[in-house]
Amino acid sequence: MKPIGPLMREHRLIERMVKQLEAELGRINASQRCEPSFIDIAVDFFRIYADRTHHGKEEDILFAALARKRLAKEHRETMEGLIADHVFARKTVGRLVAAKEKYVSGSTASMADITDCITELVKLYPRHIEKEDEHFFYPSMEYFNRREQDEMLDRFWEFDRTMVHTKYQKVLADLEEGRA
Repeated sequence: MKPIGPLMREHRLIERMVKQLEAELGRINASQRCEPSFIDIAVDFFRIYADRTHHGKEEDILFAALARKRLAKEHRETMEGLIADHVFARKTVGRLVAAKEKYVSGSTASMADITDCITELVKLYPRHIEKEDEHFFYPSMEYFNRREQDEMLDRFWEFDRTMVHTKYQKVLADLEEGRA
């Protein structure tokens, strides 16, 4: 298996969450009400699964290894664009959290911010995933020999194996420090 295999499988799960976001956007537009618990679930998914787990493997392992290679200009520019998408997604999820908190506090004006953030995520992820799956992942593997690909795949498995522990160590540290 190539290292891009797990990343592409993760994309399928992210696509399923994007469909849920689209459905929630329809419900919000129809009712002019939002379900804060749905936003909490979506935020957790995007922060922990999409960003920390999935983008973490891309940025900390794949992209870091590619940065040490002599990439073709188009591949380097694509990678930089993908990283910019990750940054944009993080900021958008942060804005969604802030808008949800305002909504919960009684601000109906925050509904526009909530729908804007959800719309931006729904637009971003399909385009981003298509760029990776169809135009970047396969060419990126050509920069690595079989041993390097196997080592990268091992690093992906190790990254995943420790992710849940990292998350809950932080949860407890935040609780212990009074930050939760």
